[in-house]
Amino acid sequence: MHFIEYLSRPWPWYITGPLIGLTVPALLVMGNKSFGVSSSLRHVCAAIFPANISYFKYDWRKESWNLWFVMGILLGGLVSVTIFKNPEPMHLNPKLVQELSGYGIHDYAGLLPADLFSWHALLTPRGWVLMVLGGFLVGFGTRYAGGCTSGHSIMGLSNLQWPSLVATCCFMAGGFLVANLLLPLILQL
Repeated sequence: MHFIEYLSRPWPWYITGPLIGLTVPALLVMGNKSFGVSSSLRHVCAAIFPANISYFKYDWRKESWNLWFVMGILLGGLVSVTIFKNPEPMHLNPKLVQELSGYGIHDYAGLLPADLFSWHALLTPRGWVLMVLGGFLVGFGTRYAGGCTSGHSIMGLSNLQWPSLVATCCFMAGGFLVANLLLPLILQL
């Protein structure tokens, strides 16, 4: 099997799970760094828009490694979309296709359904709730919880931090409630 072909296939959990798990001790050994992505927005704002706001008054250069990490995520996404692009439409469970068609979602050509995630869809009440209100709530919740799901669920739990356990339980409970109770109501908009 060619290397590119191997990289383009989904990797099994028993490879990806340990790789993700090993990032925590690697970051700790390489300089007592914490894994998390949401804090990078603060670092970017402190670097680009230095203002007289106490939240942005700190030495962001000490955390510049985090900015490189986020740039690597963006670069990895760009590489995967260009080199490993799958031209075939998404394969979904027939029951899910039937359920989504009841909400008027029929286009599965891309990774995200264009019926929900496009400029045209943004101008609908459903699109506004999903993308604008949902984006605001994710950002607010991330700051309110003191970090994102990756920071709390990967780094915080591995360090046995009580706030990370509480945050992860709330993330999971919120995800189950929204996916099963609120999302069907939103999709009917």
